[in-house]
Amino acid sequence: MRESTVGNETESLPGERPVVLVVEDEALTIMDLSDVLEGAGFETLQSASAERAISLLESRPDIIALITDVELSGKTDGFDLARTAVQLRPGLPVVIVSGRAKPDPDRMPQEAQFVARPCRGDDILDVLRTVMGRG
Repeated sequence: MRESTVGNETESLPGERPVVLVVEDEALTIMDLSDVLEGAGFETLQSASAERAISLLESRPDIIALITDVELSGKTDGFDLARTAVQLRPGLPVVIVSGRAKPDPDRMPQEAQFVARPCRGDDILDVLRTVMGRG
């Protein structure tokens, strides 16, 4: 994907959809959320584990935002993934979602927003747009 830089923000060129990385280990949940994001004009990359998500963040500079569940398959949870993602990509918009965990300011990057489940995909989309400065 080609990008243009305007100030400190990277934007997709016309005709290309911005890429959002969605990390969730529940198949139906990740498919439903991806459908909502794609319907809103985003391209989604899906990962069930934080380890694969980190690899994608390292290899795909076109990823413009991260949405992650807290509980993931693998050794790393969503809070740790979010912190690692922001270290790799300072300023990356991050949305953390959970139906069990509570927002933990000590474990969340300052830029991240927390969404409690139950929620709709559109609720997550609204928060994503807010953290991206498009809300």
